[in-house]
Amino acid sequence: MTRVALLQMTSGIDPAANARALSSAVREAAEGGAQMLFTPEMSGLLDRDRARAAGSIVSEVENPSLAAVREAASKAGIWVALGSLAIAREDGRWANRSFVIDPAGEIAARYDKIHMFDVTLASGETWRESAAYVPGEQVVTIAGTPVGRLGLTVCYDIRFPGLFEELGRLSCDAIAIPAAFTVPTGNAHWHLMQRARAVEASAWVVSAAQVGEHADGRRTYGHSLVVDPWGDVRLDMGGDAAGLAFAEIDPARTAEVRAQLPSLANRRDIPTSGAQ
Repeated sequence: MTRVALLQMTSGIDPAANARALSSAVREAAEGGAQMLFTPEMSGLLDRDRARAAGSIVSEVENPSLAAVREAASKAGIWVALGSLAIAREDGRWANRSFVIDPAGEIAARYDKIHMFDVTLASGETWRESAAYVPGEQVVTIAGTPVGRLGLTVCYDIRFPGLFEELGRLSCDAIAIPAAFTVPTGNAHWHLMQRARAVEASAWVVSAAQVGEHADGRRTYGHSLVVDPWGDVRLDMGGDAAGLAFAEIDPARTAEVRAQLPSLANRRDIPTSGAQ
């Protein structure tokens, strides 16, 4: 069994405050016996005012949250799946970038969110992530983590099953889906899609989320989840408050599910449609 911790956050517009919260969570996760901590999307800064946010979106080398987590991870001797940070690229655009930090504080993997959240909801909320962020182009997994081979995704990626089919084909044991889900879409689809993606990939899904009312005026859904490969929810942190919670990842459960229902092994390429 592998003990993991999930940080449910209400990140704000002050990077220094968010960095302190992340450092504290790394320490508390290790003290609670976790081998790996998972944090949400935009853990270091959540600010929909892009003009204001621009002054705080810096390179990896300058990012205070990344530096804080790397230092805390090395002191605590724990892995961290840092859900994502807004990172300034050399071309002046931004990336929504996930990091996996090893117990030495080194960056073991990076993943740039592939699918941009460009939507207009019935509630009146409008989001155009692609106006500032450059989508990633690479599927990323990392072997040798406490949860085995870990596949990396971010938030809106969950709506694109082709990505999760590829992560299943790559034999991921667990998939991280850090998020800052809106309340309307969370109410409608969060649990449904989390369970579906776990079943499709025959893998554990670990989804740390943002929650509550944020300083930039948005409200996020919360409900950080751990879902097993059968689709059973093993942890649900609710939608009311930030905090830290723990769950157990059992590799024997993965083997059991894949033996009972070998959908990954039975997969066939779909023929090209002959429709006119």
